[in-house]
Amino acid sequence: MGRRKTVLIATLSTTLPVAVAGIAVGSFFLAKHLKTKAGAGNPLLADSVFPHFDRIQARHVVPGMRALIKQVNGEITALEAGVEPTFHGLVDPIERMTDKLHRAWGAVSHLKSVKDSPALRKAVESVEAEYVKLGLRLSQSRPLYEAFTALKASPAWKELSAAQQRVVDIELRDFVLGGVSLEGSAKERFNEIQQELKKLSTKFSNNLLDGTKAWSKLVASKDDVDGLPASALGLAAQQAKAKGHPAATADAGPWLFTLDFPCYMPVLTHAKNRALREEMYEAFIQRASSGPIDNTPIIERILSLRREKAQLLGFKTFADMSMAKKMATVEKAQALLEELRIASMEAGRKDLEDVKAFADKNGFEGDLKWWDVPFWAERLREKRYSLNEEELRPYFALPSVLEGLFGLAKRLFGVDIEAADGEAPVWNKDVRFFKLEKAGMPCAYFYLDPYSRPAEKRGGAWMDEVAGRSKLLAPGGSSVRLPVAHMVCNQSPPIGDKPSLMTFREVETLFHEFGHAMQHMMTTVDEGMVAGIRGVEWDAVELPSQFMENWCYDRPTLYSFAKHFETGEPLPEALYGRLKDAKTYRSGTMMLRQLHFAMLDLELHSSFTPGQGKSVFDCDREVAEKVLVMPTSPKDRFLCGFGHIFAGGYAAGYYSYKWAEVLSADAFSAFEEVGLEKEAAVVATGQRFRDTVLALGGSVAPADVFKAFRGRNPSTEPLLRHSGLTSTPAAA
Repeated sequence: MGRRKTVLIATLSTTLPVAVAGIAVGSFFLAKHLKTKAGAGNPLLADSVFPHFDRIQARHVVPGMRALIKQVNGEITALEAGVEPTFHGLVDPIERMTDKLHRAWGAVSHLKSVKDSPALRKAVESVEAEYVKLGLRLSQSRPLYEAFTALKASPAWKELSAAQQRVVDIELRDFVLGGVSLEGSAKERFNEIQQELKKLSTKFSNNLLDGTKAWSKLVASKDDVDGLPASALGLAAQQAKAKGHPAATADAGPWLFTLDFPCYMPVLTHAKNRALREEMYEAFIQRASSGPIDNTPIIERILSLRREKAQLLGFKTFADMSMAKKMATVEKAQALLEELRIASMEAGRKDLEDVKAFADKNGFEGDLKWWDVPFWAERLREKRYSLNEEELRPYFALPSVLEGLFGLAKRLFGVDIEAADGEAPVWNKDVRFFKLEKAGMPCAYFYLDPYSRPAEKRGGAWMDEVAGRSKLLAPGGSSVRLPVAHMVCNQSPPIGDKPSLMTFREVETLFHEFGHAMQHMMTTVDEGMVAGIRGVEWDAVELPSQFMENWCYDRPTLYSFAKHFETGEPLPEALYGRLKDAKTYRSGTMMLRQLHFAMLDLELHSSFTPGQGKSVFDCDREVAEKVLVMPTSPKDRFLCGFGHIFAGGYAAGYYSYKWAEVLSADAFSAFEEVGLEKEAAVVATGQRFRDTVLALGGSVAPADVFKAFRGRNPSTEPLLRHSGLTSTPAAA
């Protein structure tokens, strides 16, 4: 799960969007001089309300982007020649030109994430170096940087609004991080590094997708799939049908298994066939770790280049450089992770002991391996709580879950969400389109791409901006341009004539991504550069998303959608009680897993030096020995699939999930304090959350936003309490 990287002019060269689809709401038109031979008839550059996702092809990318890059280069030249050190004389033209650029490149990046193809890859690779070069020019423009510096030093500075001052401060910071102060060979080397890092990031992502697609296993024997639930067998049979086995059925097979998560995880948790679990586990943790798609050398090269880049800018490590754009420092992040580790170790050890004892009692012989733990942990969960994940699925049909989610948005934030399918082009028949309304008037839009498509869509779940709220870019006749987002998940698709029946974790994921989208869509900030998710420090971006997950356990919220998809009967009270009781099951283990990722990320970007005799996998094992209660497999190469830090925005920032979870748990505790059963108090608190965390976006520093909502600094107590853990130190 994640959220897109912040898009700002001075960071264009360093934070290229992974999946940003740019669009203008209303009659927003590209400049007329783009109506050249290259741009004529090109849907990527069309004068349309929403991107032509259904028409944009790989062949449109190179001519369209080159025409736009040429135009923006000309605009930069003109701006540098006559720049005025005033807010509107400087920020306005920058916002206009970068918006055009991101609308087009964002559409391309988005399609590459959800509708990948060899032709689209080739097109992106053909033009991305030119795109990076343009970003480098912007981030290293001395005339623009000096104009921003002069603006801050001028008497006019005091006349700017707080949001406008925030824009200027962020831009000045990002100019420095973009290399504006470098000269000569240092600047040349910095730019070379930026170009290579972008290529390596793209290659890492491509390799991971290819590695995931490369493995599959066709199973014909019913005995080999014993224990798998009907939903998993149905999905595997449906995949077999799509791959040349038209007679495949859920009952008789054959079944095609892949490493796509909705297919992979049921095998690990339910298949009695230990050999199948082992084979799939080892294939999963070794994705993109050998042969022509081996990400190992890419990882080491990325780490080396990041360190060199940071040192060119005067930082000791890449982690130090990364923290320049975050709430935390390296030391504060490490201190939080260590506090949580100490609080979780005893619970994690007890989790493993319980699973081992249960497995032994039920006939397991030998040592538990990583492919055994999920299976036996699920059996223990079923025994302890009389709760079966598959028993819940019929109550979590996607249409009902959406209805409940939208009802919660109205309850807390006072916004109506209506289906608007057909009002904007989409990239796949399963994509939905919605609009948000306040007082009967549209205030935002979003796309939802819910289902897994392993042949063309990258894994995971994410939210991204399509267009940001902006007064400057308001279409004719409107006072402001409305925000647009897209939410992408990879949940279980419909099987046969049944709707998508979700696991509870998939429900939580949907709520999570919706939280990101709401921060983008509910902003009231009119300065486009800091509206919504723009300008929010990276370690605060998960606050609204993780906050929304808490509501999945809230009784009124859950019962607004937990209805049997065939009978309409509500979730039985006994099942709800058992679901709540199981909320903190193995929470120590889950906490330690995330801490492992976060601590390893910081270690790689602060202390590890490639080429000094120790591999990245050695580093992983050393961190794991400190934070995990079970040794990792010698074959573990999960780093080759760790796209968050090598192909996403979380490098030296994965700790952000825990940092922001402290904020989100504390924010939810505000509702607990007023009483979740007291509707008026819940609504009033929801409005305060809306008017602070969601409304202020990046216009106010996140620490101040949190204080505005909570009235104090955050505490780790709610997170530990919600996790069923204590802050009492355990043996390290």
